[in-house]
Amino acid sequence: EFLDFCSGVRGLKLLYDPFFKEIMNPEATPERLEELLSLLLKTQVRILKVLPNDSVRIADESSLLITDIVVELKNHEIVNIEIQKIGYMFPGERSACYSADLLLRQYKRVRSTQTKRFNYRKIRTVYTIVLFETSPGEFHGFPDDYLHYFSQKSDTGIELELLQKYLFIPLDIFRKIQQNKGITNKLEAWLTFLSNDEPETILKLIEAYPEFKPLYEHIYAMCRNVEGVMEMFSKELQILDRNTVQLMIDEMQERIERQEEEIGQQKGEIEQQKGEIEQQKEEIEQQKEEIAKQAEKSAQQLKESERQREDDKRQYEEQLAASMRQIAELERKLQEALA
Repeated sequence: EFLDFCSGVRGLKLLYDPFFKEIMNPEATPERLEELLSLLLKTQVRILKVLPNDSVRIADESSLLITDIVVELKNHEIVNIEIQKIGYMFPGERSACYSADLLLRQYKRVRSTQTKRFNYRKIRTVYTIVLFETSPGEFHGFPDDYLHYFSQKSDTGIELELLQKYLFIPLDIFRKIQQNKGITNKLEAWLTFLSNDEPETILKLIEAYPEFKPLYEHIYAMCRNVEGVMEMFSKELQILDRNTVQLMIDEMQERIERQEEEIGQQKGEIEQQKGEIEQQKEEIEQQKEEIAKQAEKSAQQLKESERQREDDKRQYEEQLAASMRQIAELERKLQEALA
């Protein structure tokens, strides 16, 4: 990227932390960030001050961000705008946790300065705005949308101010959409300025919105210090390496957890199958016992039938012998009578 930039093949990516913070510095040039936030939040905003980003991120997440700026607006609402080169896993859950942390910090700050007159109406809305250079998979199910607003609402229609609102912007999806339609409004111009480093697109942006030309001149004035730019690229590469390693760890952990869950399900199925097999074995043994009993009973019945048949045969033979004797006796008496 550095060689492409130096040779003019590509422009400079404004998402890199040193360039973004220099160009969008809320203290030196607040009007730039104010305009971007006004377009994103759909209301005119003014920055009151920059807040220190001194919260402890979960699992050392600060090493995974390109940029993270927290400002307080003149109406005392809080805006956190962060840029992620590689989107976190669980973007909703982690953003909710970080938003809650900012809300709690605001509560402590207001409570400490207004101990006697404090009430919860003095706690103002916290906006969390996340721009993804490479967005997580959840957003790719919506290829025609690049602005995702979230706020808490009741299913009954009752309105309560719950203070936490979110905006997620997948810039990779935005760039794909822009390839087909071009720049049509000021918000798209800002997002193009931040995310696109193609010289042709930069020229089209300056032609359509000349107010961006001083911003590019500011950038290239910075880049005259080649050694400083190389150092910036080196730091960004280190961040990218950490991002990639962390992403691989997260993906591996998720894969391990998914495999453990599948193994647990398989173990459950195996145990269930073992139980079914044991039950089938018991049923087979019962059937064997019943068959053996029936076979024994049948054998006894067969023996009884054979004994009865022998008895019947003997009785028949005895009756036959008696009948033969009677016939012989009658024949003898008949002969005697005839003589």
